[in-house]
Amino acid sequence: MKKSILTGLLTITACVSVAASVSAAEAYTVKENDTLWKVEQNHKLPFATVQKMNPAIDPKNLHIGTKLRMPDTYTAVEGESLQDISKKVNIPVKKLQNTNPNVNPNNIQGGSVLVLPQKTKVAKPKKKVSSTSTKTSSIPTVKKADGTSTKAPSIPAVKTVDGKELAYKHTLSSKATAYSAAPEENGGYAGIDYFGNKLKVGTIAVDPDVIPLGSKVYVTGYSFPGLPEGGMIAHATDIGGAIKNNHIDIFVPGSPAHVNKFGVQKVKIYVLK
Repeated sequence: MKKSILTGLLTITACVSVAASVSAAEAYTVKENDTLWKVEQNHKLPFATVQKMNPAIDPKNLHIGTKLRMPDTYTAVEGESLQDISKKVNIPVKKLQNTNPNVNPNNIQGGSVLVLPQKTKVAKPKKKVSSTSTKTSSIPTVKKADGTSTKAPSIPAVKTVDGKELAYKHTLSSKATAYSAAPEENGGYAGIDYFGNKLKVGTIAVDPDVIPLGSKVYVTGYSFPGLPEGGMIAHATDIGGAIKNNHIDIFVPGSPAHVNKFGVQKVKIYVLK
């Protein structure tokens, strides 16, 4: 069911002559309604690139006017190989591959933007104080004006089929479809998610504006052979052009004909903490 946005983009860029160029990094100023995902998308950068460049920034609490460090990039020209680019920018092929896991080294399209490894080390965020020295109660208490204490509201949790309790931030009622590992359902790439990881049970494609990429969720309400009964922990590591708003696409092992029998199902999603 999932149709990658990349398919359309690659078709367009293949028809356009693009001059190769190296772009030196310039700071980006956060604007109203910006998210790290949108900034990366607008600059054609791989997911989490800007987060890695700015480890002290809270991606869920961006402030207008904040200056974000951006990476140096290289815009490929049609017909170039990763080896060609490696020679031009004087960076080993392996380093380029590690920095750009979403780029297929055997099929680089003209206009593709590659992130160049940073020459200088990015400042690391301050270490968090170890929690081993002081333990706090899992259920905090609130002190009243009269000196008595009462338990604060408990953190919401969902119980899994095996009895575990998972704390969650919020829930979503969504529609779900399913997709296979076939290249025609993955923008021409067989069996990998947006980050280049192998597709497996528990991989879902999402709209990043609704469920941020990288989120861990618990999904219930579906029923289909090849998926865990009653519910499963899943990871939002994929996207698709047809996946918008409260719609997720669940990876299911098997042929496209088998997976298409999943149809459209209503599911409940718990976005975990």
